[in-house]
Amino acid sequence: MAKETDSDIEAAIEEMLKGDREDLGASEANKVRRKARPQQDDEQIDINAPDAGEEPPVVGEDDGIAAEMEALRAENEELKDRFVRALADAENSRKRAERERREAESYGGSKLSRDMLSVFDNLQRAVDAIPAESREQNAALIEGLELTMRELLAVFGRHGIKRITPEIGDRFDPKMHEAMFEAPVPDSKAGDIIQVMSEGFMLHDRLLRAAQVGVSSTPK
Repeated sequence: MAKETDSDIEAAIEEMLKGDREDLGASEANKVRRKARPQQDDEQIDINAPDAGEEPPVVGEDDGIAAEMEALRAENEELKDRFVRALADAENSRKRAERERREAESYGGSKLSRDMLSVFDNLQRAVDAIPAESREQNAALIEGLELTMRELLAVFGRHGIKRITPEIGDRFDPKMHEAMFEAPVPDSKAGDIIQVMSEGFMLHDRLLRAAQVGVSSTPK
């Protein structure tokens, strides 16, 4: 009887220990499941919510960028306009300098050329002053004077100086002639040249000296 009692006690103790182990295992399993399962009962996850690392957009930021871009465009246009104007000014300055250089090259000797005309006039007067009856006796002198005149005219031609040689009967041209006097002359029209007192000269396309002439005042 005592043996059966001891066996029953041991069996009862073993049964109690087994139950405790099962309860302990179930409790641990529940803890693991609670850790693994997300908290969906108390709070809901918003899939549209921004991530924690993203910064919300600043209100008015796009407007500020657009304004800055517009300011840059305006500045770019202004700089482009200034650049074009600077190029135009530089080109105008270059053309003006080139024109002044050509004028200085072509007309820089105007004063000297005008002074040399008196030399030609004196040579011409000297030749014209020799009487016809004395030309044979002074042939060498006349030839020397004429040779000097031809050489002087050749020098004039090399420097763009051309003669204005009006003739009696030509029409008076105020652009090239200077009227020294007017006189009524038969068989002539008003404005006709009736006498040539001195030749004129052109320096390229500019009047260096007008030809001095007499003009008829006879009415038509």
